[in-house]
Amino acid sequence: MAAITVRHALGTYPVYVEPGALGRLGPLVAEHLAGRRLALVTDSTVSELFRAFQHAGPSQWRPDARPPELPSFDAELVVPAGEASKTRDWWAELSDALLERGFGRDSAIVALGGGVIGDLAGFVAATYLRGIPCLQAPTTLLAMLDASVGGKTGVDTPHGKNLIGAFHPPVAVVADPQVLRSLPEREYRAGLAEAVKHGLIADQDYFAWLGAEAERIAAREAGTLARLVRRSVEIKAAVVAEDEREAGRRAVLNAGHTVAHALEHASDYTLPHGEAVALGLVAECRLAEALGIARSGLARDVGVLLTRLGLPERPARPLPRDRVLAAMTTDKKNRGGTVRFALARDVGAMSPGEGWTVAAPEAALAGSLEGLI
Repeated sequence: MAAITVRHALGTYPVYVEPGALGRLGPLVAEHLAGRRLALVTDSTVSELFRAFQHAGPSQWRPDARPPELPSFDAELVVPAGEASKTRDWWAELSDALLERGFGRDSAIVALGGGVIGDLAGFVAATYLRGIPCLQAPTTLLAMLDASVGGKTGVDTPHGKNLIGAFHPPVAVVADPQVLRSLPEREYRAGLAEAVKHGLIADQDYFAWLGAEAERIAAREAGTLARLVRRSVEIKAAVVAEDEREAGRRAVLNAGHTVAHALEHASDYTLPHGEAVALGLVAECRLAEALGIARSGLARDVGVLLTRLGLPERPARPLPRDRVLAAMTTDKKNRGGTVRFALARDVGAMSPGEGWTVAAPEAALAGSLEGLI
């Protein structure tokens, strides 16, 4: 496998993107976590899929009958599927489970699942005995092309998303596009919003490619998906290498996310993250146009691509605007009580602003949400 290398302050780690990669998890774990006691952290949905995958014969994750090469786990810790498990309570449950089983500093975690599992298990790894290694094995599109790369871990609180967490780079990421065959259609399409974000912030050609390949992407063609995941990972890896701890340019990876996190919060986390990001990208491009930062028509172009990729133009149920606006006041990018945004000037070009973020008056922000919520 030709790995993508992600650089961070203490070294590097590889991201393996290849159909069938999960079937070689055993050798990869042996390479990156040799001699360690292993705990698998997953959710209730992925646990069932993984159980079927472990045996010879076709499964939703494997089209052929070859038995996979998998590691032996000393514990399998399962949390309920969904955003509701990404909490301090489940962080404590998992940490206590490891302590009760006598896992020491010679142990490691394999995070198998979507963004919730990657963030939660990564945070457990970052804090357990002051830090043990974690290997990320993402099983959703959103996690493969974004959440599993970059070293951010954390949990949600009643005040907002990801407000408690730590930077903890994985030892490796194993992204197998074949497992995306099992994703429900809505969840699969939701992950494409992050790919659109990557094109918007850094690569005009990639943005155009997403539109040109929309039918193959919708059909989940393995080669097309591998190219999509690889390019998104390359973009994120380049940004993270320049600014690992979000002191500057890494803020551009939050394009669309100030609004998105507020929408999720206002929906009581019933709105999927990817759908919230899609709405957030359009809203924040509208905001950039209103502030004179972006060229006229940018929000329309972004909205057209998102629609072509099957993302909704508004939530399934209306959200209270006042609650959405209030939720933005707890965003991590805020400074001095001012809500700040990572805004695009055009496809492939972000506004450097002040620390790559821009303050916005509430009136302009309210206007950017018209018709979206």
